[in-house]
Amino acid sequence: MNERLRIVVTGLIAQHPTLGGVTWDYLQYVLGLAELGHDVFYFEDSGEWPYNLDGGPSGDDWVARDPVTTVAPLAKLFERFGLADRWAYRFPLGEGRWFGLSKPSREEVMKSADLLLNVSGTLEHPAHYRSVRRMAYIDSDPGFTQVKLALGQKDFCERVNAHDVHFTFGEAPSSAVPRTGHEWRPTRQPIVLSEWPVMEESGNDFTTVMSWTSYKPLVFDGKAYGQKDVEFKKFLELPGAVQPTKLEVAMGRLHHVTWETRERNLPPSAASLVHSHPDWTPGDLLEHMGWRVVDPLRVCGDLDSYRRYVQQSKAEWSVAKNGYVRDRTGWFSCRSACYLASGRPVVVQDTGFSEVLPVGEGILAFTTMEEAAAAVRAVELDYERHARAARALAEEYFDARKVLTRLIQDAMRS
Repeated sequence: MNERLRIVVTGLIAQHPTLGGVTWDYLQYVLGLAELGHDVFYFEDSGEWPYNLDGGPSGDDWVARDPVTTVAPLAKLFERFGLADRWAYRFPLGEGRWFGLSKPSREEVMKSADLLLNVSGTLEHPAHYRSVRRMAYIDSDPGFTQVKLALGQKDFCERVNAHDVHFTFGEAPSSAVPRTGHEWRPTRQPIVLSEWPVMEESGNDFTTVMSWTSYKPLVFDGKAYGQKDVEFKKFLELPGAVQPTKLEVAMGRLHHVTWETRERNLPPSAASLVHSHPDWTPGDLLEHMGWRVVDPLRVCGDLDSYRRYVQQSKAEWSVAKNGYVRDRTGWFSCRSACYLASGRPVVVQDTGFSEVLPVGEGILAFTTMEEAAAAVRAVELDYERHARAARALAEEYFDARKVLTRLIQDAMRS
């Protein structure tokens, strides 16, 4: 499809002003569509309060109540990319206060738009956008999305059902993923390759950026769908197995105890530490198991520092959410795709993506501790080959021009 379309992209950039990776997740849709010649706009209308990650003046206020702290960076971001008049954001004060495009301009865009990409299902009321010709739901949390639908969460079901077509990052879902009555079409994160050049000099460490938990675990049909905390515990002893390679995690110190899944899968060495130090945070445990833990606000809190952090790494090592792993959804990380584009190999826990992406060079998948250690050593032994393969994989499978062209074709097809 070579037709120039008017397309609205949704996201959560303003809600997460200090998470550079989140900004890239949504921005690359906008930049990629503009690069293809489409008439693109960004709307953020989630109804969610922006996060205040430093606790505010009281140290215990995690909501940013001043729109200046979110609107100013958002305006600067889109001005930087020549899109100063292409964004609109509703700050959830009272009934909501809009910034960016005026009300008449927003209404004109919605009435004339050919396609709306509701990335991550971020719109609070997608039914308010039904004047758009076609609406597509982009599920970036496969397995968890289908479980919430299967649980019959009324508001969530209504939000998903308001769309004409449904896509998912779960590209190879197993039969364990609940059926919802929707046709879930496979898609993946678009990477604007020109924004992720390969840097000749790499760092020395394997790194990743992550949250120990992102939200409370879900329970469906007697099974718990947990977060990364469940899977990471299986690999706590990895630093000792891959010495002298250093493993680093950019992870915040916030500890949501009630969000954790109580799994008894700690190795004995870690279990004894936890038993003798009940006040430890996950970061404390990781450090004592040999991991280097760094502050994400300091090393990758904005667009440029996030990209720099990825490019200055040697490679990535990471686990996935327990829900992705247990139901074999085929999910592959947006962050890992950025590592690949930067010519950085990724050693990542297999969620079933090995059925749709080639693994062994550039992408090394693991399921066990032994496989994880062997993959790290393999990258170290032949780094240049894996680095070249990483960029080649990004060009073949994650290039925004290819990913978005296919997405638009599938979304606009009757």
